[in-house]
Amino acid sequence: MTMTHTADTRQEPPRSAAEVLARAHALAPVLRERAEEIEQSRRLPADVVDLLRGTGVFRMSFGPDRGGPGLTSMEQTEVIEALAHGDASAAWCAMIGSNTGIFANFLDPRVAREMFPSLDTITAGLLQPSGRADRVPGGYRLTGRWSFGSGITHCDWVMSGAFVFQDGEPYASPDGSNPHESRQFMVPSEQVEIIDNWDTLGLRGSGSCDYKITDVFVPDEHSLTFDVVRGTVSPLATPEAFMRSITGVPLGLARAALDHAREVVGSRVDRMLGADWRDLYRVQTIIAECEADFNATRSGAYAAMTREWTVLADGGTLDDLTATERAAVPMAWLHTYRTARSIVNRLFDLLQTWSINTSSPMNRWLRDITTMCQHLVAQDRIVQSAGAHLVGGRPEFGICLGITG
Repeated sequence: MTMTHTADTRQEPPRSAAEVLARAHALAPVLRERAEEIEQSRRLPADVVDLLRGTGVFRMSFGPDRGGPGLTSMEQTEVIEALAHGDASAAWCAMIGSNTGIFANFLDPRVAREMFPSLDTITAGLLQPSGRADRVPGGYRLTGRWSFGSGITHCDWVMSGAFVFQDGEPYASPDGSNPHESRQFMVPSEQVEIIDNWDTLGLRGSGSCDYKITDVFVPDEHSLTFDVVRGTVSPLATPEAFMRSITGVPLGLARAALDHAREVVGSRVDRMLGADWRDLYRVQTIIAECEADFNATRSGAYAAMTREWTVLADGGTLDDLTATERAAVPMAWLHTYRTARSIVNRLFDLLQTWSINTSSPMNRWLRDITTMCQHLVAQDRIVQSAGAHLVGGRPEFGICLGITG
């Protein structure tokens, strides 16, 4: 029987990282209970969005200057981990929607306050420049179609990347740094057409539909680039900050799969051998190897993030990191995703036919992590970019290193 949960609107917003994390841990079992419903809906039900909002996840990147809890990147990742232990689709949408406070750093503070009067404002969209923005007096006319708009079905603002044109010709940056400038454009969700085509192997509940914007006027002040900080300078005001907590989803999912496998192993008997599974060498070895991989991968991801945060919090810039330190951050993203997939695959095989039923959470975790690993952060372009930076070459995807030029 599915229980109905609604957000407690009387609950005070969380004021600290500890409180946000505690609420995320408390919500995880509810998300696990609702996982099948979320998956069948192919989007987050409205009350689940309210429950997420109640944890404070959508406000966690707003700092004290806005009255927000101001979580570090490490703390934000922990929150996403906790939610992913319950349901990966919900955590994925939470991770995407929690970036509003980060994007606000690249807008004029007055404009950001007008656009985001509530710290729980949700932003979604695709940052890849897939649209066209024609310069007009006071702003731009934006048109295009974008894919993978995770959270687009419940967001307040949609941010989309587009190439800029003027008088029908590609617009070059005034400083000559870019022969065809691209920018990010913020549009209210009601001006966006959602294309209901999200029907996938995994992350089915994330509502990551395509969407269209047709000849919508975007004021100058509602556009941004990640190389110009207009708000408070902080460790979250860097070009790649919006991607840092992305490791929380695979880590939380892998932890959930490990916890489940250990629970199953503890209660199972091999009928042919007449032996408890927990006493079988094969079982013991696989569980231990997966735990070792998880612990090492998680430690590496947090260590890279922490080193970056420490340098930025001390007033430094990304350029103050060594090439090895800077490349470690995106490499940790990729390694986390691929290791989580390896862990889930091995545990799926370990539990054998108990994994294949759709009622088994292993079935969903395998599909979710397989789908997740098709994201850019788990692709070879990250390896190339990190490797190029290590040897002084040109990264294909420089923004993963905080490079915008």
